[in-house]
Amino acid sequence: MTDTTPGTWLADRALLRVSGEGVRDFLQGLVTQDVLGLSPEAPRWSGLLTAQGKALFDFILWDDGDAVLIDCEAAQREALARRLSLYRLRRPVTIEAIEGSVHWSRTSGHGFPDPRLGTLGYRWLSDGRGDEATDWLEHRLRLGVTEGVAELGSDKTLWLECNARELNGVRFDKGCFIGQENTARMHYRSKVNRRLVVAPLGEAGPRTRTSYPEIGLMVEHRRVEDLGDAFIPDWLAAALS
Repeated sequence: MTDTTPGTWLADRALLRVSGEGVRDFLQGLVTQDVLGLSPEAPRWSGLLTAQGKALFDFILWDDGDAVLIDCEAAQREALARRLSLYRLRRPVTIEAIEGSVHWSRTSGHGFPDPRLGTLGYRWLSDGRGDEATDWLEHRLRLGVTEGVAELGSDKTLWLECNARELNGVRFDKGCFIGQENTARMHYRSKVNRRLVVAPLGEAGPRTRTSYPEIGLMVEHRRVEDLGDAFIPDWLAAALS
């Protein structure tokens, strides 16, 4: 009999563990989300930005008791660890790559709702891998959700242009973080002139971040008055209105 159970393992994700005295205060002053309020049942999508408020890395934060787990791009794990280490100074904080895997399912039964958007499905961490989730990429993109350096860029896109406000990737009441001044100014002035959007595959141009010919989609950085054939899901439509 053929096993029709869909795979859940997100092969392009990896884990960092950040631990030590004052670890939450350490991260609180760096990333865009509120780390002090992190709980086991509610992971949070967050970013590490430049001083100008542009995305360097995006990731999901998980409570791990006295430590924090960072669910990040596997290809960027080492670079993210190095970047976090720059800010450690003399703090007794340990930043280490650990074994473990990230899983996803469209339906409940395991894990917790994706912190960005409920319709993305459910996410959890485990020690085992299992079969790879082959439909995650298209599912995510057709909901208009972008992630990772290939799509967001590194030091290319302002965090709010990555739709971070709409996808629960920033807290404006948590105090300072790197890039907070420009990010907050854009928020309070409601001045987000460009957006990362997903569109049907077309000819690549200067606005194109990356293309996925195998699923007929592309990610572009477009001005809000020129979104053209981009997908405008309900969550983005509400923001644009």
